[in-house]
Amino acid sequence: MNLSYQSTRGGESGLTASQAILKGLADDGGLFMPTGIPKLDVSIEQLSKMTYQETAYEVMKLFLTDFTEEELKYCISQAYDSKFDTEEIAPLVKADGAYYLELFHGSTIAFKDMALSILPYFMTTAAKKNHVENEIVILTATSGDTGKAAMAGFADVPGTRIIVFYPKGGVSKVQELQMVTQKGDNTAVVAIHGNFDDAQTGVKKIFGDRDFAEKLAAKGFQLSSANSINIGRLVPQVVYYVYAYAKLVQNGEIQNGEEINITVPTGNFGNILAAYFAKQIGIPVKTLICASNDNKVLYDFFRTGTYDKKREFILTTSPSMDILISSNLERLIYLSTGCDAEANKALMAALSADGAYTVTDAMRAWMKDFVGGYATEAENAAEIKRVYDDTGYMIDTHTGVASAVYRKYVTETGDQTPTVIASTASPYKFSHSVMEAVFGDQGNKDEFAIIDDLCRASGVAIPNAVEEIRNAQIRHKRECDVPAMESTVAEILGL
Repeated sequence: MNLSYQSTRGGESGLTASQAILKGLADDGGLFMPTGIPKLDVSIEQLSKMTYQETAYEVMKLFLTDFTEEELKYCISQAYDSKFDTEEIAPLVKADGAYYLELFHGSTIAFKDMALSILPYFMTTAAKKNHVENEIVILTATSGDTGKAAMAGFADVPGTRIIVFYPKGGVSKVQELQMVTQKGDNTAVVAIHGNFDDAQTGVKKIFGDRDFAEKLAAKGFQLSSANSINIGRLVPQVVYYVYAYAKLVQNGEIQNGEEINITVPTGNFGNILAAYFAKQIGIPVKTLICASNDNKVLYDFFRTGTYDKKREFILTTSPSMDILISSNLERLIYLSTGCDAEANKALMAALSADGAYTVTDAMRAWMKDFVGGYATEAENAAEIKRVYDDTGYMIDTHTGVASAVYRKYVTETGDQTPTVIASTASPYKFSHSVMEAVFGDQGNKDEFAIIDDLCRASGVAIPNAVEEIRNAQIRHKRECDVPAMESTVAEILGL
């Protein structure tokens, strides 16, 4: 397959994978998509005998067709190494009748590490391939995890700078400490006075400002993104679903060819979209269960066919899912139109102008692989406690949402298909909320005293990512209002 990349809104086409990775976002505001979804050219039986790194190569080579074998294997070997505290990279834990896919063994203890460990290598390789002389400025909005994982990946990488915006008061204490203590001369963190959607919209606005791009170019800079809108983020996420299926076969948990369900706690829609891509390239997936928290914009969408962001923004104990504009859903919408860029563009324009859009019956029928569910704060806490009380296994607040939604789905449908639940963060990242769910009110106890209690209760060692922020110096203190985001970027870069 002669694969190239095009914008979901029709303004750009014919880009190589490396060009799409470098740009991040298309000039017309669309997201880059491959001209077709390729198929695995190795068998599940072969995959079942492979390491994570070998599996990664077999999946990524399908999408990143202008990377040589040597380049791709170099990126993979640099990314998936001792930064991860387990050799499997993404182990599967069987608990309570489901398979929890632990995606939090990287250097920042969240699933974003799975893609953001490799993105800097993609970027620097792509820059060389395309003879880029400019310094690449990674500009990213975060609801808590992307920011730290991206900074950890890009810290002191030559030829790059990274600026992260996060919502002040909208992330957990550990998430905030991980960001504001980040080392690296090329890193900057800014707390905005607003929510994640404000941060994400502000970043997209900066990307769309042609005048600002020209000013940057004149000073030797060009913008790119580490958000899940970058195709270089999405492709690595496909890998762990392929790996999980192959491991279930290898371990005799399922037969080769047997279908599985996948449940994903969902905010920006990238992680569950990667699961859909895994199905499209050849993994037998029956149902994709899209789990939302109280910000149930995706649940309502899959139930009604209307995407409506005009609602109260609720801060929850699963902050990485506190999102009302799920950017990656645009890729699914585009596919559901039969890759009709004009139809997709009209829907995105309606979302921008009116805060809502409604898809056709044919598009809804096309999305039949997906079902939505949501868990309230009380249901989430109860599920974390139930899983711990029944099995001794401690899950975080995002995995709790997914687990609760999965149990409801089984009760409502009777579907007993073996199910993988994406476990997207370590309980240590949300220790206060996890301990309150299991043991009740923690009062004014110090965050690190709670972390020590969690260690005793779970029997799981405190990760390095947490230990290293215990006494780390606060390095980033910038704050700004949403309208000042662009001028803040200019100030950081010395324009």
